[in-house]
Amino acid sequence: MSVILLLIVVSVMVAAGFLLAFLWSVKTGQMDDDYTPSIRMLFDDELTHKDKKIKQTQIK
Repeated sequence: MSVILLLIVVSVMVAAGFLLAFLWSVKTGQMDDDYTPSIRMLFDDELTHKDKKIKQTQIK
C-alpha cells in the first residue's frame, strides 16, 4: 500500500513540474508565434550563404 502512495505522490509532483514548465513558457512568450511554423516548411530548402560557398567549391 505504501508503494502506491509513493507512486501517486511522485506522479503528482511530476505533473506539477510539467504544469509549472508550461505556465512559465506561456508567460515568457514562447508560444506567441502561431504563423511562422505553418510556413517554415516552405523555406527549408533555401541554401544559406555558407552552403552556397561549399556547393560552388565542390562544382569547381
